[in-house]
Amino acid sequence: MIALAICVAVPVLVGAVSGLSTADSVSTWYLEIARPSFTPPSWVFGPVWTILYLAMGFAAFLVWRSGPGEREVRVALGAFVIQLVLNGIWTPLFFGVRNLGLAFAEILVLWVAIAVTLLLFRRRSLLAGALLVPYLAWVSFATVLNFSFWRLNA
Repeated sequence: MIALAICVAVPVLVGAVSGLSTADSVSTWYLEIARPSFTPPSWVFGPVWTILYLAMGFAAFLVWRSGPGEREVRVALGAFVIQLVLNGIWTPLFFGVRNLGLAFAEILVLWVAIAVTLLLFRRRSLLAGALLVPYLAWVSFATVLNFSFWRLNA
């Protein structure tokens, strides 16, 4: 149970820290810039990201449980950590630094990291891989959204 709690808490904390560090920009600057017509309402992001972070954490737990200490597990969890760091960097780039172009470049790298992680997780647990599919789908949408923000506000 401790391993599960840690695996779930880490992504949730990354999301919370990232979100809290840019809360001022979300309630000011973000409301003032041009938004694409398909931008979801602001209230959607919190619940969606919470669910995705919980799913990521449970997926990481399933992979860890599949063979703690095994090389393939360490590699998969290493990829997970890399994509989580990239995930945590995107919000400050977009909302903190307000560099939409750099945030777009970074989210492309994040997308690749998520895809690699998903494939590595799937080798250890079909459920773990499946749990990352909504995350990859949401980041795919976020990538298109980020690009649109960049183009509208360049």
